[in-house]
Amino acid sequence: MALWGGRFSGDASAMFKQVNDSLPFDYVMAIEDITGSIAWSKGLVRAGVLTEQEQASLEQCLNTLKQDVEANKVDFSASTEEDIHSFVEAYLTDALGDLGRKLHTGRSRNDQVATDFRLWCKRHLAGLKLDIVNLLDALLSCANRHEQAIIPGYTHLQRAQPVYFAHWCLAYGEMLKRDITRIDDCVRRLNQSPLGCGALAGTSFDVDREKLAEELGFASPCLNSLDAVSDRDFVLELLFVCSTGMMHLSRMAEDLIFYNSGEAGFLQLSDAVTSGSSLMPQKKNPDALELMRGKCGRVFGHLQGLLVTMKGLPLAYNKDMQEDKEGAIDAVNQYHICLCIGVEVLEGLSLNQEATRKAAQQGYANATELADYLVAQNVPFRTAHDIAGQAVVAAIAKGLALEELPIEDLQALHASIQEDVYEWLPLEAVLDKRKYLGGTSHDTVTKALYLELEHLDQLKASLS
Repeated sequence: MALWGGRFSGDASAMFKQVNDSLPFDYVMAIEDITGSIAWSKGLVRAGVLTEQEQASLEQCLNTLKQDVEANKVDFSASTEEDIHSFVEAYLTDALGDLGRKLHTGRSRNDQVATDFRLWCKRHLAGLKLDIVNLLDALLSCANRHEQAIIPGYTHLQRAQPVYFAHWCLAYGEMLKRDITRIDDCVRRLNQSPLGCGALAGTSFDVDREKLAEELGFASPCLNSLDAVSDRDFVLELLFVCSTGMMHLSRMAEDLIFYNSGEAGFLQLSDAVTSGSSLMPQKKNPDALELMRGKCGRVFGHLQGLLVTMKGLPLAYNKDMQEDKEGAIDAVNQYHICLCIGVEVLEGLSLNQEATRKAAQQGYANATELADYLVAQNVPFRTAHDIAGQAVVAAIAKGLALEELPIEDLQALHASIQEDVYEWLPLEAVLDKRKYLGGTSHDTVTKALYLELEHLDQLKASLS
């Protein structure tokens, strides 16, 4: 019989059970429900509801179930229970009789599910943080392997200025570092325990909620029972963490897809993360990267869906909130998969440094250097900008690189241009002038990479 069956004389319809029952997906919180139930049993001893012997029997039975769950010996799909909470209670009742029916004293599934899901989110956020650190490790290793490689930098998907490939890697490293801080912020805000808040108005039993929170690893208990059972901000923040992180992965995937294209030819992806065509034997498609890019929209959809679900809900709990779990579970899973496949992509990536260097030399990326040279001759920048643009037009007309234009052609544009201009225009000269904090000179990038590797070691140490 359902946990709420006493009020009803008829059975729920099969169709209602299909839409109502959540065990097919909330079984993933089995460990959290068992952990919360053990803590609650101890709280009931302190409140004088259970004896120590009764609590010990309950805890022993719950730990047996926990061991079976961890060993994948429990077939949740064979159960007709409504949700993971009724599943655990039914297990206890089958094993211990009326003692199993005592455990829910003073507790509601409303505070129970809120507690379970916060614990689940904490556990999986910790896992995602480790995944991000692993990807950051792969990214910095990739930068280290190709420290001398130069690629064209782009704006508007047009060649703009040359940069070191390691600088490109470090840019995505900054995004990953921000993703880690978002996880830390998310955990800090969700780290409160709703257990003991009951259905919405609190519990009438003298349960020490501070002690409960401590035993469950929370920083503190939630302070308002209405908010505690109806808050899903922590799920929204989890989905935002996943969405922002997936957006960063999607951007990186898009760059790599373009770099891997026949038109660019900057890099090769390993066979491990590519597929072929059923018709065209020559094809080697960047499917892993395209799926990373595609799954980004899927995760965004889960965030938007829950925002719309929550926007009109009155206090306190409403069954609409059951819609929080499937999207969050899927978002965490997809983000985890994409972070892991990202590691494989970067570890197997092979850069064609000759092609990237040639591309960096093309596109008149050193036009800004010509403008800067003129500024050094006391020409106003806007005037220098116009002259450099005219020099590009002249070079295009002659089919030459900017540094190949004869000095006479350059002096025809402005008399202050001298032979030393050619010291400003080579690729290495263009890069080496970007030697200030955040720039892309070789020394600046090397120092930045060294600091990031040190930071990575600290992150790894904090997770061990």
